[in-house]
Amino acid sequence: MPSTLPDGDPVPVDGSLPSGALASVGARGFGIYVHVPFCASRCGYCDFNTYTASELGGGGAQDSYADTVLAEVALAARVLDAVARPVDTVFFGGGTPTLLPPDDLGRILEAVNKAFGLAPDVEVTTEANPESVTPASLRRLRSAGFNRISLGMQSVAPHVLALLDRRHTPGRAAAAAIEARAAGFDHVNLDLIYGTPGESGQDFADSLGAAVAAGVDHVSAYSLIVEDGTRFAARVRRGEIPAPDDDVAADRYLAADEALSAAGFAWYEVSNWARSPTAACRHNLLYWRGGDWWGFGPGAHSHIGGVRWWNVKHPSAYAGRLAAGGTPAHAREVLAEADRRVEDVMLRLRLAEGLALESLAPSGLVAAADAVGSGLLSVAEYERGRAVLTLRGRLLADAVVRALLP
Repeated sequence: MPSTLPDGDPVPVDGSLPSGALASVGARGFGIYVHVPFCASRCGYCDFNTYTASELGGGGAQDSYADTVLAEVALAARVLDAVARPVDTVFFGGGTPTLLPPDDLGRILEAVNKAFGLAPDVEVTTEANPESVTPASLRRLRSAGFNRISLGMQSVAPHVLALLDRRHTPGRAAAAAIEARAAGFDHVNLDLIYGTPGESGQDFADSLGAAVAAGVDHVSAYSLIVEDGTRFAARVRRGEIPAPDDDVAADRYLAADEALSAAGFAWYEVSNWARSPTAACRHNLLYWRGGDWWGFGPGAHSHIGGVRWWNVKHPSAYAGRLAAGGTPAHAREVLAEADRRVEDVMLRLRLAEGLALESLAPSGLVAAADAVGSGLLSVAEYERGRAVLTLRGRLLADAVVRALLP
């Protein structure tokens, strides 16, 4: 699979970072992301950097993957020697991390602990497909130190799951969530997708109801996006299925907020609801608040002190770079201060806590006042010096962000 990664500046072979980037590591939190690129099958809508066995072509085997990641952990420890603070959050994403044995995931987590130390209250999350876990594997993950799990539910409607190429049965995600709770996980999330062609309002209501009934303390709900290069996009282009409808998606979002609010959840980011502040995903909050993280794995992105870099995409290329003793990074960029301010506005405005008005340029302050008048930003928060989206504003978040930026 050819790389479609963006170009950037070259990365030193040893992965070293500019001294200025190391000066304030962890000032806004320090996290670790571990990308596990393997999937049992490819969902038609997915454009993540993932590979089935047939797509790997014999490269980047699953059984040696943990050892390969350990080599990048060792590299990161050398680069950040004496400057990295203990790790606040660890997030295993994919792909399907739970296609690896729990012991392999535990070995990677232990290596991170030895390299940097884990904070006493560290949040350790793994994503999982419902069919990729069992009560026994969940207990092993919990024993290895994982305390949060995010399960891909998407829907309970059989025809929606079929259109999305999901392999699990309608009730399996909720059952896996209950099993995770029984295994001792502190926090359990269910992911939903809304706006799939053919999904009715009742279908989505049933999915929301099943998620709430499963006893989880976090729900993520995302509108279906047709990504270029996916099988789903090809089917839309050929006219086999209609494109998702924006108005339907807006109706589904309103339904999600109403149902989840009534069940005791509160939104803390445009697409995320939690039963309490402690149930919010701290790793994702680290991203949205501009923290530092090192991303391990093929295609993983990292950010340390205003330097962003991204690894080569294919597992065999990733393994080959590390086996040769060098960095797996494909390229990097050093963010100018102006770029960092723009990103701060883009990300923080998505949060329920919003952002301080003083962080906006003069033109952004004018736009914020206009957004308050249009009902897109909260009047009460504006009077307290913050820009916080209203419910209507959340539906138009991208437009509000564009208006606030210079």
